[in-house]
Amino acid sequence: MKNMKAKIDRNGCIACGICWDICPEVFRMAEDGLAEVYVDVIPESFEESAKEACNSCPVSVITVE
Repeated sequence: MKNMKAKIDRNGCIACGICWDICPEVFRMAEDGLAEVYVDVIPESFEESAKEACNSCPVSVITVE
């Protein structure tokens, strides 16, 4: 199974906090107030919540693959 990774287009992030509320194991608020991914590879036990965070992003700037 291929390792899943998350990415955020931070230029479009509106800092709503939904991603880090849903999956704080992968996403967090960076010092500039925007969301960031802070793990290289999503742990298998958090893949579903990372996908949920991606699908819940109101500006669709998160990809999980």
